[in-house]
Amino acid sequence: MSPSRPARAVRSVSPGGPATRRLSATAVVAGLALAPFVLGPYAVGTLSRILVFALLAMSVNLLTGLTGLPTLGQSAYFGVGAYTAAIVATRLTDIGILQLLIAAGVSALVAVPTGWLAVRARGVVFLMLTLAIGEIVHSAAVNWKSLTNGTDGVSGIPPVVPLPGMPALELDGLVYFYVLAVFLLLFAAVIRLGSTPFALALRGIRDNEPRMKAIGYPTRRYALTVYCGAGALAGAAGALWVSVQRFVSPGDAGFEIAALALLAVVIGGSGSMWGACAGAALVWLTRDYLGNLEAVAGRGPLLLGLLFVIAVYTLPRGLAGVRLPPQLTRKRTA
Repeated sequence: MSPSRPARAVRSVSPGGPATRRLSATAVVAGLALAPFVLGPYAVGTLSRILVFALLAMSVNLLTGLTGLPTLGQSAYFGVGAYTAAIVATRLTDIGILQLLIAAGVSALVAVPTGWLAVRARGVVFLMLTLAIGEIVHSAAVNWKSLTNGTDGVSGIPPVVPLPGMPALELDGLVYFYVLAVFLLLFAAVIRLGSTPFALALRGIRDNEPRMKAIGYPTRRYALTVYCGAGALAGAAGALWVSVQRFVSPGDAGFEIAALALLAVVIGGSGSMWGACAGAALVWLTRDYLGNLEAVAGRGPLLLGLLFVIAVYTLPRGLAGVRLPPQLTRKRTA
């Protein structure tokens, strides 16, 4: 007698499966690419700033979400990168790729000694050390007038030229495409990093550092490496900020920027890079769009505070933890 055919298994396809994620990512990229064709100059400029801020939030997430090191100091490396790019643009070259590389390199170099000090601590002490580092850089930007022009900032920055031989980008839409291209490259690199053994070790440090030490991992060295990498990413974001604004001031290295970036990570979902980007967009729009509406004019910080409270109580895993209702989950047969 021939064996009976096995019953056909019924599998539930999660709306968050790989195919759905790829489709969602394609839709988001397509929407971003088409944005300049349907939006006005102000909206396009706002999108450029959101993409830059999203890169800064990702650098915070590398430390806070991936490694378990909450930080309030990434504005320091953002500011270092921005001032470096501004000085390179006004004194050396207007080539964007060179500004990016030099800004990221200088920010990483600054992160080496400051990170060596910071990663020796954990928890609240680490948080306070990074806050102090940010305030030191902000103070240097205010007082080192021969280099930073003090509170007047650096202006007169020429339009960016993405690559040698290309024309300068004068229009907001062209600058946006340059920022979008760099954002997508860096986002892909960070996502690829998340699937490496190095990232697995960082998650181990976040979840149980004593055990990682016990099995032979040099946890402090790993923490310093990711700290410098996060500093380089923040520096690259600072260089893009200069390409968009064509101006940089000490406020770009201040506490507010650091706090907003950490808030974006918390709202978006600690540990999720796309969540950090979504949180960055929500925070930026709340502060600069909703906060400027006539009905709530001047109450942007209040709106951000309410947003944080609502997110903590209703989205404990952040925007990245949102799932579609079960009734929307489709089933298929194998």
